[in-house]
Amino acid sequence: MTHSPEVLVLFSGGLDSLLSALLLLEQGVRVRCLHAVSPFFGNKNSLPLWSARYGLDIHALDVGDEFVEMLRAGPTHGYGKIMNPCVDCKILLLRRARQYMEKTGAQALATGEVLGQRPMSQRRDAMNVIAREAGVDGLLVRPLCAQRLPPTPVEKKGIVDRARLLGFCGRGRSEQLALAARFRLEHIPTPAGGCRLTERETARRYWSVLTRLAQPQAADFALANLGRQFWGDGGNERKNEGGYWLCIGRNCEDNAKLEASAREADALLVLADAPGPVGLARGGAQWPDGALAQACALTASYAPKAMGQGAGARVRTNKNRVLTVMPERMTFFEETPTWETTRPKIRATTRQLINERRNRSSAL
Repeated sequence: MTHSPEVLVLFSGGLDSLLSALLLLEQGVRVRCLHAVSPFFGNKNSLPLWSARYGLDIHALDVGDEFVEMLRAGPTHGYGKIMNPCVDCKILLLRRARQYMEKTGAQALATGEVLGQRPMSQRRDAMNVIAREAGVDGLLVRPLCAQRLPPTPVEKKGIVDRARLLGFCGRGRSEQLALAARFRLEHIPTPAGGCRLTERETARRYWSVLTRLAQPQAADFALANLGRQFWGDGGNERKNEGGYWLCIGRNCEDNAKLEASAREADALLVLADAPGPVGLARGGAQWPDGALAQACALTASYAPKAMGQGAGARVRTNKNRVLTVMPERMTFFEETPTWETTRPKIRATTRQLINERRNRSSAL
């Protein structure tokens, strides 16, 4: 018989959240792990492996749409070093966890946070803000650093035994590794579960999607993870639609994912007479012929055998059209701006968001 969980643990797949779950299990607490999934983090395909390897009950929590909505509105607490809205992210995840808690009858929530480990979201003041704004102040326990924090209602009620919780602090990893050894973990995961918003390469791609598309969706950010990314201004005729967005596969895996990502309104570009990359023109079914031809020419330019076809390369679209183009890269498409170009824009947005938050607080 499956019993309802007593404590829900936010589980990134990293070492800290794993140790928190194991500490609670060691006390005999019924634990269920919640693994948040979005285009930016999470991997639901790993859940069976993690469950078997660590003996955990893990449930996937899709937060993609809500996360994108938060990005579109602008994270209240701004971005971190790259494009990571860590404080707003943790607030969102804990709110979703509380909703799940209310459905399952669980009594508390737990995270793998360590006081002072992350400069943006794991300072004492930030942790207090997160718990308060997520509405989980009396429901949350942080097993790895609980001894450094005031006793929580979760501990006072005896849902967990505070005496058996820990007092980790700071950015070192020696205590976590020692605890992993005590639990005899053969497979020690990375410190964190991995977030693409903390990586320059993917952040610059996401910023273009966020700022160029009128209403970006979770699927658009997932598409930004694939292959080479190009944007064309397109002039005034597509100003309200973000211009032209073209993705070109780098390998067979990219090609398969691009084909799977195509929507009805997209144009899928495939070389007719030579092996090569697949191109996906987002909304390409509505592009004028000139723009679609330039997208085909750029896609064909990444196929070595197509470059040698003096009469031009034939590119087939999923709209039963075949265009013959000369492969070339001198088109109106440009690659996604570099991180050096993107970073000042993110920094300026962060300053604006934080100033707006301060002004709202002052007005209250």
